[in-house]
Amino acid sequence: MVIANSRGPETLAGLVAELGPLARAARPAEAAEAGDFVVVAVPLKLVSDMPVEQLAGKIVLDTNNYMPWRDGRYAVIDAGEKTEHELRQEQLPTSKVAKAFTHIQAPRLFLSAKPSGTPDRHALSVSSDYPEAVELVTRLYDQFGFDTADNSPLSASWRSGPGQPAWHAHEHQTRAELVANLAKAKPLTTR
Repeated sequence: MVIANSRGPETLAGLVAELGPLARAARPAEAAEAGDFVVVAVPLKLVSDMPVEQLAGKIVLDTNNYMPWRDGRYAVIDAGEKTEHELRQEQLPTSKVAKAFTHIQAPRLFLSAKPSGTPDRHALSVSSDYPEAVELVTRLYDQFGFDTADNSPLSASWRSGPGQPAWHAHEHQTRAELVANLAKAKPLTTR
């Protein structure tokens, strides 16, 4: 596992030590190049500083949610013209972006996990324009103990965003409940 942040590899020494000998820190471009797939956990910026060349051809799991109080307001998102994940896909035109892990808090990930086939197993959603990205996320969710609700394409990714029924239920919904909550979503005048 190769991890990176915007402050430099030296600032990740404690996390690398905690993760163990299979982890190492690098600069973002090196981390992007090293991964079979890449998890992006950074807010969207309209001027992208993502390592586009190193992410070419890779599946990119975008764990971001548009939070105007943190990110600033983006008129194209607020007007409902595009989702933050469609913008990320435009910034990474040669990658396969999937919105994933966006309505569960990382510390709670394993608290709600259950083995495959367990009645009332909780579910998480995924949105992508690429079936292979949805397949990868579905495998990861299953390994982490969750079912999947496919909320594709990226233009529908707002349905699981902040303020929507699926968001409010977070990780405490079965696949059937999540599918119903995604269907109940209504566009917000400003997201």
